[in-house]
Amino acid sequence: MTAITHHLSDDLLNAYADGRLAHAFSVVVAAHLSVCDDCRATVEARDVLAGVVLDRLDGVTLGEGSRSRIMAALDTSPSPPAPVRGDSIYPAPVVEALGGQPPRWQRLGAGIRQQILASDGTGSLRLLFIPPGKAVPEHSHGGLELTLVLQGAFSDSEGAFARGDVETARSDVEHQPIAETGAPCICLAATDAPLRFRAMIPRLLQPIFRI
Repeated sequence: MTAITHHLSDDLLNAYADGRLAHAFSVVVAAHLSVCDDCRATVEARDVLAGVVLDRLDGVTLGEGSRSRIMAALDTSPSPPAPVRGDSIYPAPVVEALGGQPPRWQRLGAGIRQQILASDGTGSLRLLFIPPGKAVPEHSHGGLELTLVLQGAFSDSEGAFARGDVETARSDVEHQPIAETGAPCICLAATDAPLRFRAMIPRLLQPIFRI
């Protein structure tokens, strides 16, 4: 596997560990952690440190009947679901977002395809399929965009990104990702605001494709 050179920032890793990220971004982070030893070690070390801090805090006295209620809740808790397994392209968090099914691609033009995995008021999550040599229309951002490469590679004004790499693009980034030669580039992308396309045709089609 190609060495991962583009990692997540500490701020994003901390927000993920604290449960402060929107669902779309959490899936991208979880998928990156499943393939990146360095970022996973950072999150695990933070969890260990948080556990040490909790151990040093003074205990609190529970109200009468609290123990009984806790034990009753444990007795009635449903069994955890069977763990989801990833495959050679899609890490387990992506397989889970797909519902265990293959992608159902929607054509966007020029051979580029997408599948929207989730969309709500906090953001959207989608898979992108970009044939070798094809480019996503040039755009900037109204907020944050995280793009994780699952297969192949792409390059833009921010550098070259291969499997496991994640590009963090904020409102100050304007770019045009172009898929490298070889295997088609498959990416997992999360955004919290519509993209800002430079060209007219992508802007006209934007409401239809919900980009």
